[in-house]
Amino acid sequence: NTLLVGLFLLTSHSFYAQRAVNQYDVIKTAQEWKATLSDLEFYVLREQGTERPFTSPLLKIKQKGTYVCKACKTPLFKSEHKFDSGTGWPSFDREIKGNVGYGVDYKVGYARSEEYCLKCGGHLGHVFTDGPKNTTGLRHCINGAALAFIPDTK
Repeated sequence: NTLLVGLFLLTSHSFYAQRAVNQYDVIKTAQEWKATLSDLEFYVLREQGTERPFTSPLLKIKQKGTYVCKACKTPLFKSEHKFDSGTGWPSFDREIKGNVGYGVDYKVGYARSEEYCLKCGGHLGHVFTDGPKNTTGLRHCINGAALAFIPDTK
């Protein structure tokens, strides 16, 4: 019984992810999100899912531009901070300050630093400390399904 209670606590929503912000500027019902997002986008952004590695078309983009939240179009990452981490997910060494929030999730059984959009609360991915040593040392490992790319017009 103790084991079952412990498993319940680890998997219940309140223990699953702890975020500093729980109120967002963009608020929609699950039905409203499903009407504007694909199944994969909804799974990643609203259910804190993860896309399969090496499946995002954003991995191949080399143009200058901005990566925005797929759900609410908030600018999150700049192309000049993108790098090939070899992990299979778009990776950046820094975020656009003020637009990304951080929390802790326990989905894999241990604490990880989750990243989410501060405007709509959409799950983006996780940040790790194995990024480029010559810049920030951080690797923002982001689901491509959580992002849209807007090329620079210059």
